Amino acid sequence: MNSLLYLIAIILIIGWAVGFFVYSATGIIHVLLVIAIIAVLLNVIRGGRV
Repeated sequence: MNSLLYLIAIILIIGWAVGFFVYSATGIIHVLLVIAIIAVLLNVIRGGRV
């Protein structure tokens, strides 16, 4: 029974860590997406090709 509780604890910790990093990464992904859109718009405004 002790081994089963240990296994459940490990799975919960891994799930929490994955959820935390995915939630944190979504902010970074949105920032990178905004930067990419701004770069494309600046390129279009300056007359370059996309």
